[in-house]
Amino acid sequence: MNQILKVFSLLILSALWGTEVHAAASEWSKTDYATVRLISATKNLGNEKFIPLGLHFKLQPGWKVYWRSPGDAGYPPRLKWDGSENFKSATMKWPQPKQFSILGLETLGYKEEVVFPLNMEINSASTPAHLKLAVDFLTCSDICVPLQADLTLTLDPGKGVPSEHMQLVSRFASQVPGVQQANNDWIQGLSLSAVGLTSDSKQTTLWVQGKSKTALTKPDLYVEGPVDYIFKAVKTGTTSDAKEVLFQVPVDGKYAEGKIIGEPITLTMVDKTRSVEKSFTLKVQPIPQMSVSTLNPSSSSKGSGGIWLMLGFALIGGLILNLMPCVLPVLSIKLLGVIKHGGGDVGHVRLSFLASAAGIITSFLGLAAVLIFLKSAGITIGWGIQFQQSWFLIAMVMMISIFAFNLWGLFEISLPSWAGQAGERSSRVEGLSGHFLSGALATLLATPCSAPFLGTAVGFAFSKGAIEIGAIFLALGIGLALPYLLVAARPTLATRLPKPGPWMVTLRKILGFALAATAIWLLSVLEVQTGMTTVLVIGGLMILAGIVLKVGSKPIAWTSVALIALVAFLSPSQFPASKAEAEQVMDDGVWAPFDQSKIPTLIDGGKLVIVDVTADWCITCQVNKKFVFGDSTVMAQLASDSIVAMKADWTKPNETIADYLSSYNRYGIPFNVVYGPGAPEGIVLPEVMTPDMVMAAIKKAKE
Repeated sequence: MNQILKVFSLLILSALWGTEVHAAASEWSKTDYATVRLISATKNLGNEKFIPLGLHFKLQPGWKVYWRSPGDAGYPPRLKWDGSENFKSATMKWPQPKQFSILGLETLGYKEEVVFPLNMEINSASTPAHLKLAVDFLTCSDICVPLQADLTLTLDPGKGVPSEHMQLVSRFASQVPGVQQANNDWIQGLSLSAVGLTSDSKQTTLWVQGKSKTALTKPDLYVEGPVDYIFKAVKTGTTSDAKEVLFQVPVDGKYAEGKIIGEPITLTMVDKTRSVEKSFTLKVQPIPQMSVSTLNPSSSSKGSGGIWLMLGFALIGGLILNLMPCVLPVLSIKLLGVIKHGGGDVGHVRLSFLASAAGIITSFLGLAAVLIFLKSAGITIGWGIQFQQSWFLIAMVMMISIFAFNLWGLFEISLPSWAGQAGERSSRVEGLSGHFLSGALATLLATPCSAPFLGTAVGFAFSKGAIEIGAIFLALGIGLALPYLLVAARPTLATRLPKPGPWMVTLRKILGFALAATAIWLLSVLEVQTGMTTVLVIGGLMILAGIVLKVGSKPIAWTSVALIALVAFLSPSQFPASKAEAEQVMDDGVWAPFDQSKIPTLIDGGKLVIVDVTADWCITCQVNKKFVFGDSTVMAQLASDSIVAMKADWTKPNETIADYLSSYNRYGIPFNVVYGPGAPEGIVLPEVMTPDMVMAAIKKAKE
């Protein structure tokens, strides 16, 4: 009987809990194309007369609904509240839309999911609000289907505590363009400063001048004007610092009758996730001088001086990469490549180091080709982004593990005769192919790091075309290969070293652990991206590789198991009460999630903002975290009330972070910026920095 009572009680509690969960939302109105419901950000009415609601759409793939001004086709959702009780009015807000082009038609709307915030006013907070909402909307894909949803929701009097939908409503409310009141106001760091009309015998043009406190990345303009007029595609130009933009919009309509003069017009300027809205009264006035004298020239008109300077930066940046922590794990291969030539043949030394240099340069050109292809396909590109892909990490773990096993003497890989070194008795990994592969490995492990000069050169390349990308990456490869080319030019630098002996066996084993540590680090990054199951699968693949290569599967099997066990033991997920929890406390207490839209508001409020774009696969980022942001003086500043520290984690692909980096013409990390009243556009810190540099930037941003 007691067990029956317990089960019965649990059922009642579950039912009550289910009622509580859905109390702040209507039932879904479902169709084959979209589902709609009405949600509330509060569970009850509270003591306020204004209640935050949301009209929640979920759309099937490929289908969309429209913005308040849909463009060349469509119509927006229309709301009727007939039959509602304790209801006075509701104001619908419109999040920033996306632009769609189909068969020459330009439309504005939303795909996948959208919540339209509703600011509802009630008559009394002491009586229930019974809401009845009829929504007429048009959803379109290849065809358009008009639909209607009938929604009901009751909110009772009571304490206005947040509901489970509050975060969803707030997220889309933050995407509603802010309304600019005066010409000199700033909304999210944006401002619409001037508007006018110009006309000649052939065309009338609406021009709009916009400004930004930080460099614009992809500015666009949405025009809502008199219904008798058509506003065609927008043409834009930006100033050299990308902080001012001029939109020129050809106008078709009854301008000859003068009717558009004095008419109201609403403009919405957007730049990625930022947006501002302002209403103007149209009048005739000339285009400002900035549109003629300071517009950005095309990329082809900047001359060759810029490319030669960037090639120099790339060469220096590639050379400095040899000193960065990302390349240190292959020090074992480099070091052995020098030591084993002690007392050796000069010609053989020259060929081996030329092979390593060829591996580096070829790998850089291969990376350039892949990035050019991705950019042409419209995919976000960046320096080191391959470390965001699990398949790349898997390949790297297996390659590095094989090198480590070889250094430990567990096996030697016999390569095909065509890949071996001419004139050598055997074609083992120490042959020319082995040197080539070691150079390629050095290149792949160098890409998570961003050295001084490198970020500037890569940013220049990625903002240009295929020729510039290829040239910059060739210069980077030559820079990284310069030490090898130096030894190839002066082989005696290697042949004068002591001859190899039994002592090298011990050295090989010691250096093999450097590569094993690298494999463990890559597995830990892989775990963050995919979980421990994938890591265990990789261990199995490593064992399988040993069997296929016929290089002694038993030693590889035991070593693979040991590596995987060590990764599992060192995994933060194994210590939820200690390591992971401590890191979470640090992030929660000091670092807030990255939100670019909040930065201008925080600056206007007198706050300083520090942004750290980082990733688990970026070793330089981890060095900065340990020795710069972990410095006691810097930590004390970050924990102060006057500073907001934002962490942008780029371990996995993230378009918002990629757009933020590209707004500064940067495509690699680490990337750190300090904002403040004295530096609203931000002070960019170098890739390799010190606590003093951070403190100096904080001081300057306060002024």
